[in-house]
Formats: sequence, C-alpha cells, structure tokens
Amino acid sequence: MPAKPTRPAPPPLSALLAQGPLALFVDFDGTLVEIAPSPDAIVVPGSLARRLVALAATLDGRLALVSGRGIDDIERHCGALAVALAGSHGAALRTADGKGCGTGPAPIPAQVVAEVEAFALREAVGFEHKPHGAALHSRAAPHREADCLSFMTGLAERHGLTAKPGKRVVELVHPGADKGTAVELFMAEEPFNGAMPVFIGDDVTDEDGFAACTRLGGFGIAVGERSSDHAAFFLSGPQAVHSWLRL
Repeated sequence: MPAKPTRPAPPPLSALLAQGPLALFVDFDGTLVEIAPSPDAIVVPGSLARRLVALAATLDGRLALVSGRGIDDIERHCGALAVALAGSHGAALRTADGKGCGTGPAPIPAQVVAEVEAFALREAVGFEHKPHGAALHSRAAPHREADCLSFMTGLAERHGLTAKPGKRVVELVHPGADKGTAVELFMAEEPFNGAMPVFIGDDVTDEDGFAACTRLGGFGIAVGERSSDHAAFFLSGPQAVHSWLRL
C-alpha cells in the first residue's frame, strides 16, 4: 500500500491570489486527467482547454502545463492551447502566444531508440517514441517495471543520458531536461517573473518542479497517494485538482 500523505490540503486558490501575483505550473497525466492503461487511452474533457485558458486569464497569463508528453501530444488530446506549455520533461518550452522558448529538445540517437523499441517487443511492454527520445510503459505488465528500469538505467549510463522513472514508466532524456528547469526558465520571463510559483503534480518527475518552486519562494502540491520529499501540500487526485483550481 502507498504511504498515506501526511501533508495538509493547500490554502484556497482565492486566498493565495489575495496575497499577490501567483504562477501555477501544472502536470498533465495523473493531475489534470486520470492515468490510463496506455498514454493514448486518457479521457480528456472536451472543455478542458477552454477552462485552462480562462484560468490563465485570471492569473494574467501565469499558467503553464508542464508534462512528460511532447507539446504536440498534449494538444492532440486537448486541442490548441493558448497557455504556456513545457513538454518532454521541460526540454521543449512554448509561451502562451505560441513562440518557442529555449533550444528545444535534443533528439536521442536513433540507435538508442531502436534498442528501447527492441526491448519493448522482446519483453512485451509498451513502447512510446517521444520528441526527446523514448519511453517504456509497464502499466499493462507491472511485474516488468523493475526490468524496464534496470534496462533503461544501463542504457542511459552507456550513452550519457538520464533515465527518468515515473508511475509504471521510465524515459530516456538528456541530462538537465527536467521540470524544475522548465519552472526556472519560465520564472525568469514575463509574465511569470516576480510571482509566487506553485507546482501541482502526481509523479516522481514532478519533484524537480516542487523543489524549484520552493527555491523561488513558492511550494509544491503532491497529487495522489504517494510520499513526496518536496511538496508542502496534498490533493487526492485529478478531481480534487480541478476543484482547487476552480476549473
């Protein structure tokens, strides 16, 4: 059984807004939408994009979705989103007006992606080709989670990459591609600069975002039944996140 969260619920959003400018960084899978058996099986409310744009307006544009998915993949499920977006664990950033930010995700060598795909076929686990590289999913075969992590960790070490584990998933990225870096890059620019940052996420990859927000004078909100090293507050799941955000 997962460890029961011991942190309190966050203060109401209205109370935080009353204190001064607020910047929100929000994960996608497991935070805004429920985790599904495969990445393409998620169910996204048809009105989610419209509601997120409305939320961004109340924050004077200081809202960013920060996801392990690629930006194109997020919009394939949600439709066009006129909010700031960080995809591929922060390796690709885009402002609310559609402009790129940073250098974009560096591709993983094709031969490394081919090794990951071959492992997935051999071991009957899920394979996902991403803009920044590749991922293995063990949601349909949870008994293979440790094998996936071991394989990807070894592959990363041999090729100077980083293996990022999550909930029944492990991905290969270049070093330095994480959600904390995305927060720091956005916070250095308008309209985010000078606001109190808050990161909301459900997975271990969101810990970098929590830590960055804490360093910058804000805090993290962990979602779901898991322990967290850096979050100050807790919400039970996507429904509670929607309620707290007033979506």
